[in-house]
Amino acid sequence: MKHQQASPEYIEKAMALSQEDAERLFSRMRRKLSHQFERAEIGSLEAIALQLQAEDEDLQEWRQRWADVVDRANKKSKK
Repeated sequence: MKHQQASPEYIEKAMALSQEDAERLFSRMRRKLSHQFERAEIGSLEAIALQLQAEDEDLQEWRQRWADVVDRANKKSKK
């Protein structure tokens, strides 16, 4: 089974994390990613990097949705 590979940027970020921050990321790890790690399909550094990448993507998506909500609210209040 092929899996997504972490970008070098996120590998570097994962390497810079403290042990505590890495553990926090592991605790939030998505099910599919944690299963790949448990089955040793990916290493711990790559798993952390992939989790960082996924959380950044989720945050960007949330920010875009929130900006849309704020824009709609501002348009309604101007009417």
